[in-house]
Amino acid sequence: MSQTPTAERLRNRLVDAILSERAVPSEVERAMRTVPRDAFLRGIELENAYTDQAVTIKDNPGQPLPLSCASVPSVVAMMLDQLGARPGDKVLEIGAGTGYNAALLTELVGGGNVTTVDIDSDVALHARSALNATGYESVTVIERNGLLGVHENAPYDRIIATVGIWDIPTIWWDQLADGGRLVLPLRWRGQTQSVALTRHGDELVSDGMELCGFIPVIGQNGEQTASLNATDTIRLHYDQDQVIDTDALADTLAAKKPTGHFLSAQRIGGEESFDGVWLRATAEDDRVCRLEATAEAISQDLIHRPATPGRSPVLVEGGSLAYLTLTREGVDPERPFRLGAAAYGPRGEELAHDLIAQIDAWGTARLAVPRMTVTPSATGAAPGHIINKPESRLTLAY
Repeated sequence: MSQTPTAERLRNRLVDAILSERAVPSEVERAMRTVPRDAFLRGIELENAYTDQAVTIKDNPGQPLPLSCASVPSVVAMMLDQLGARPGDKVLEIGAGTGYNAALLTELVGGGNVTTVDIDSDVALHARSALNATGYESVTVIERNGLLGVHENAPYDRIIATVGIWDIPTIWWDQLADGGRLVLPLRWRGQTQSVALTRHGDELVSDGMELCGFIPVIGQNGEQTASLNATDTIRLHYDQDQVIDTDALADTLAAKKPTGHFLSAQRIGGEESFDGVWLRATAEDDRVCRLEATAEAISQDLIHRPATPGRSPVLVEGGSLAYLTLTREGVDPERPFRLGAAAYGPRGEELAHDLIAQIDAWGTARLAVPRMTVTPSATGAAPGHIINKPESRLTLAY
């Protein structure tokens, strides 16, 4: 007769599964085996609390994304690894969520100090109650716009954001100690990467980034969304500094006449990530956006199927576009898929070849990531490809 799994067994099983996919520091492993995630997810089935998936804790009526959720545990482990919090550190968390991450941080800093902030009163209260109930009363919970930070306990040795950030607020620089680390899900050109940055005076310099997905922070509206057809089944997501002629693009797609479909030399396996193509393109080309196509749009042949329909990189110029595609070929059983580009509009073929050049460049070093240097927008920039935002300037270089 099988026994009902206990929370501890389920917790250890989840951590074992995470460790089978990626190496994490022993202190992060210990924290995740110690903190009871189920205690921070009231009303959730015990087994669901220990699956590697996000859990919504507050809906956002009328919006496609929830207002707050508990992050995927493997992503939590990855970001804590990036953060490198040490005993005695002062840590600020932007986005309190359930309070679970603040509890993990408390385990990591030992005699240090953890402050977590959330703009939503219900979320902040949930975090406070759960932290008190699990013995983490030492965590400071603040109800406030996280974009303002928490100056009362600054400066911090570590700052971590658990919401998607489009622009790094200038005020955070004042609250991060020189030599301190900032880890955040940073959004640019339609993608989100968890970027680990260390402050060196007036520069934040990356030493790693990994693809992730987070609910956008409230209060930053630099990413725009435009419908490209009458039924709103094809959408373009782009940054405010990009000049996009959405009417011309809509007219081009309405004709349903692709300029062509072009294949690169790069093949991939079924489980192999190709998001590095997108990342590499953003380090050289300001025309990169995100294309979103619903299943309805694809089934009605309104558009050639993108590589990942909900989120594929696309190059846009005037009324022309070219986006990433994935085609199954039987040539290589180990790598049965071939990357390419679908083109629309008068300059579509040219854009497709530009995208294929990015695909082939990625293919020569598939795991390479760029070095990102961030400076306040009022200061100079490091050598590389520059993306300007209102409060910060990103420079990317391979």
